[in-house]
Amino acid sequence: MLSQINKLHQLAHKPSRLILGLMSGTSLDGLDIALCKVSGADFDTQVELLAFTTAEYPTQFKEQTREVFAKSHVKSTDLCLLNVTTASMHASLINQTLAGWGRTSEEIDLIASHGQTIFHMPKRQHKIPNQPNATLQVGDGDHIAAKTGIITVSDFRQKHIAHGGEGAPLALYGDYLLTGRAAQARVLLNIGGIANFSYFPTDASINEVVCTDVGPGNTLMDAFVQQHFNKPYDKNGDIAASGKVHDGLISALMNDAFFEQSLPRTTGQDYFNLDWLTNIFSSNSLKKISKFDILCTLNHFAARCIADAIRSVTNDLAHTQILLSGGGYLNKYLIRNIEQYLKRPLDGTSEAIGLDPDAKEAMLFAILANQLVASDVNEAQRQSSNSDYPWVSMGKVSFPL
Repeated sequence: MLSQINKLHQLAHKPSRLILGLMSGTSLDGLDIALCKVSGADFDTQVELLAFTTAEYPTQFKEQTREVFAKSHVKSTDLCLLNVTTASMHASLINQTLAGWGRTSEEIDLIASHGQTIFHMPKRQHKIPNQPNATLQVGDGDHIAAKTGIITVSDFRQKHIAHGGEGAPLALYGDYLLTGRAAQARVLLNIGGIANFSYFPTDASINEVVCTDVGPGNTLMDAFVQQHFNKPYDKNGDIAASGKVHDGLISALMNDAFFEQSLPRTTGQDYFNLDWLTNIFSSNSLKKISKFDILCTLNHFAARCIADAIRSVTNDLAHTQILLSGGGYLNKYLIRNIEQYLKRPLDGTSEAIGLDPDAKEAMLFAILANQLVASDVNEAQRQSSNSDYPWVSMGKVSFPL
């Protein structure tokens, strides 16, 4: 073990580190793998994306994960096995990807593994007295480290909860270290299964940044398309665009109690799912809506959630740069609707500030792992920032041996 600790110490003092950032989203398309060269730490952090891919999951693994994902009642056996199975799957995909890139495990300094979120349950959602915020990701870091031979940092969200957060969204820390204190107000909008953004006022301090989940991004649309159109997702939003917005349905969706919560807030597919949609229908006596109109309305619903939240945090929308990342930026109909509700065009993708919009989430976890290893902010400096973040080192370190 002493040799492993010494290795970690040596990594901390390297001028730069090669870090594999991993992200597995709720769509279960595959594992995002971003090979990042990260130098410095804290506000001197710089990151260069050397390679990126999404390694596709086998169908059987997707089905095994869906047996557990976002369900309030699961078999303990299924959950226990999935923790190891996910780690083994991720390790296998990492080894295959490195081989395809002509890289060896010895070249990689760290793996930053987000894992696979199975359930997200902040206090504001479960409302159980005297119970904490909670979230659960499977894909044990020890198994990844053992099967790849690479030091692995994992369990990022647990540290956030342990220090009083809700475990999400974690984009704030990487976003701020890389792009904070900009001369122009900026919104970094990520549209995954859940939509979230970081809002930076001009020359913002960490305490002035708003980082929040908004509500559903792709999740309801993807689930509905899979159930009713036998497609994995609505490419470009073409199916949604063929329908019409149902006024009664979108009104019922927007009236959900979740949207009465103040920002910042967090949520997940454990809340926004097809069961939730079914309950909306039954509690509002909604009937005889075509599946095309439902999908169109879900698209507009996501767009309105995003636009309303952005409007609520900025007083100068016209002079705020809005940049996109995440799979949702490819849904042309959704983007058009967001622009309609904002009454202004968006400003492109995060590529404009050097962050690949597909790889951004995986890159941000690489930055968090780098912070854990290389941050040199002492307690006095942290206290003077009037904030626990981004100085809290997140994650659990797992050694190969």
